Amino acid sequence: MHNPFRSPCLARQIVVLLCLASAGVLHAAPADPELIRLGAKIFRDTSLSASGKQACASCHDPAHAHAQANDAAVQSGGAALAVSGFRATPSLRYLNTALPFFFAKDGTPTGGLNRDGRAADLVAQAQRPFFAAHEMANADAAAVVDKLARADYTEQFRAIFGADIFADAELAFFAARYALAAYQGSAPEFRPFSSKFDLFLARKTALSAPELRGFALFNRADKGNCAACHPSTPRDGAPPLFTDYSYDNLGVPRNYAIPATAETSYFDLGLCGPDRTDLAARTDLCGAFKVPTLRNVASRRVFFHNGRFDSLSETIEFYVQRDTNPARWYPASTDGSVRKFDDLPPAYARNVNTSEAPYNRQQGGSPALSAAEIDDVIAFLSTLTDGYDPATGTADPARDVAPIAD
Repeated sequence: MHNPFRSPCLARQIVVLLCLASAGVLHAAPADPELIRLGAKIFRDTSLSASGKQACASCHDPAHAHAQANDAAVQSGGAALAVSGFRATPSLRYLNTALPFFFAKDGTPTGGLNRDGRAADLVAQAQRPFFAAHEMANADAAAVVDKLARADYTEQFRAIFGADIFADAELAFFAARYALAAYQGSAPEFRPFSSKFDLFLARKTALSAPELRGFALFNRADKGNCAACHPSTPRDGAPPLFTDYSYDNLGVPRNYAIPATAETSYFDLGLCGPDRTDLAARTDLCGAFKVPTLRNVASRRVFFHNGRFDSLSETIEFYVQRDTNPARWYPASTDGSVRKFDDLPPAYARNVNTSEAPYNRQQGGSPALSAAEIDDVIAFLSTLTDGYDPATGTADPARDVAPIAD
């Protein structure tokens, strides 16, 4: 894709950019090396925030598979870094193939970026963090551009987008997001396919017995049934992404570590709000969140949209024991009964997935996976961590991150 900013006419540039954005073309960011390098610098620039201390990389740490580096359920931002967020930070890896949000032929919501799919592409996704009160908290595009105009890469910015780029704040802000999209969409570190499992698919290494058992349990429809939403089979010669880009409502327990939950009327309902507003009338979708890739899941610090769990083992235990032992996960009502799905208004409890394995078991029954089988599934999931080194048998996503060239 050519660089639309090369045109000498700002008005024409704006038209070209808006047409590209509306057509979804910008989702596949151009692979221009200079643009990628600029995007990498913007991604790491803390001066672009109101605090002067928070960059995209602060919450999406490249060394942690572009996800959070700490155990906090949600991250904080704002001018004093004291405003709490509402959702756990997702990884930014393997997003380049996601399509804009749509409804499949069978009516299944699919695609989009963010946990509720509201962003159509990487350019659109990059907008809100610059302004959100709990993130970088800039007042407007002009505030961001004022900081960009004083950054140490300003001349590089002008060389790519034109000497007069900062004369139009909206266009300059779009240019910054365009560069971020180029970096996230084209830099190899965002889609390295460098895990042990990738080497296994290429027949360059073997999986251990526990890893193979876990792989089988992952795929079995009567056991983990993980592959129903996280397909593990290569398609069209491409490695599996371990997501079908669909949405599911799992009835994840409420996380009272999130300050917003102190207000009993507050509920994060995913597809139908509060962040996404165009599907508010689709109450059948309330509580559904996007199925994430499971690549690098073993390196994650917290799990689910609300960061309710901080260990992979407990997360899998919730999957298989949610219905067989609900008292472990949910609070008791005043009458002593278990208040299942406590992070949803009662009217939306019917939206929770209770038909597919492993959620289709009865209270008091045997869970779909035993403790030993969970260990095997974790062994397999650990093979999905990027940066695998066959010589040491270890994986580290930081190995895929290249230094930024000047």
